[in-house]
Amino acid sequence: MKEGERPDPPDRAPDSSRQLHPLPKGLVELYGLLAVLFVLVPEWMAAGAMRGFGEGRGGSELPLRTMAWQRIPELRLATMTMVELRQLARQRWIWGYASLNRDRLSARLLKRLKRQAGKAKSL
Repeated sequence: MKEGERPDPPDRAPDSSRQLHPLPKGLVELYGLLAVLFVLVPEWMAAGAMRGFGEGRGGSELPLRTMAWQRIPELRLATMTMVELRQLARQRWIWGYASLNRDRLSARLLKRLKRQAGKAKSL
């Protein structure tokens, strides 16, 4: 053995005396009951509360799009999916839109929309 080298660790044979013992049936049932109490019951309570809030309101569950959604392009772009953003980029003749991530594509679309809005106001 050379200086500075560590000796090889002895090979360990798997300990055949170690065995896994199954959990008692009562303990498994207790864990199942606790899972229901701590996970499912609060979920059911929350779902019931959410249904209760919706019954008091009339009409649609989702808020209506206000005039701000129509006037402010940042809001419109933030709610669009990538597919919708790419379709809008294709309509606005933005080149290279397919390789852009969401932030860059939104920035380029916003710039184009503001430029087109400025041209429309000057006419």
